Amino acid sequence: MTAQVSFDLAAPGLRAGVDEAGRGPLAGPVVAAAVILDPRRRIRGIRDSKVIEPEERAELAIKIRASAIAWSVAWADVEEIDNLNILQATYLAMRRALLGLRVRPAHVQVDGDRCPSFIGLSLECSFEAIVDGDARRICIGAASILAKTTRDAMMVGLDAIYPQYGFASHKGYSTPEHFEALGKYGPSPIHRRSFEPVRVAAAGIHI
Repeated sequence: MTAQVSFDLAAPGLRAGVDEAGRGPLAGPVVAAAVILDPRRRIRGIRDSKVIEPEERAELAIKIRASAIAWSVAWADVEEIDNLNILQATYLAMRRALLGLRVRPAHVQVDGDRCPSFIGLSLECSFEAIVDGDARRICIGAASILAKTTRDAMMVGLDAIYPQYGFASHKGYSTPEHFEALGKYGPSPIHRRSFEPVRVAAAGIHI
C-alpha cells in the first residue's frame, strides 16, 4: 500500500533517502518512506526521527511534504509481515515507497547495512546502504520522519478500533502495558503472529 505526493519531472543528479519505521513492534504495519529533498529549500532540524519529540516530528513532516521535490510513503501490512518475515516485509515497503516516486532519482541512499533487491523494477539509479543513515544523511532523516509520523498516526487510528491494547500510547512496541493487554485479551487481528510474544499470548501462556 502506498500514499504519495510527487511530480512528473526528470531528476538528473537528485538523491532519494529511504528509511522505515516499525520493524520492532508486535503489532501494526511496517512503514517506509522515500524522499527527494529540494537542495534550494533547506529544512532546519531534520535528523533521526527517534531523537525528535513528537510535536517537532509532526511539524517537520509538514515542512518536508511541502518543500520536497518528491516524497512517497508505503507499507507492508501484518499479513505480509507474517508471510514474508519482518525483514522482507520491510524491503517490500521500501520498494513500494521508491516506486511511488514519480521523480526518478539518480542515486538512492537507504538506512541500514544492506539495500533491498531492486531486480526487475524500473529503477535506473545507483543504490547505497548507510549504517545510521538517518542520523548521517539529511534525505534519510527526512524519510525517517515521514515513515515514523505516518506509522504513529496509523497506530492511533487503530487504537480507536482496538482500544483495550493502548496502541495510541505505545504504538505496538513491547511495553509492560502492551504485554499486560496481550496476556489479558490475547492477540488482535493486527498483531504479528510470527513474533514470539504474540505466539505465546495466542497459546494462552502467561507472559
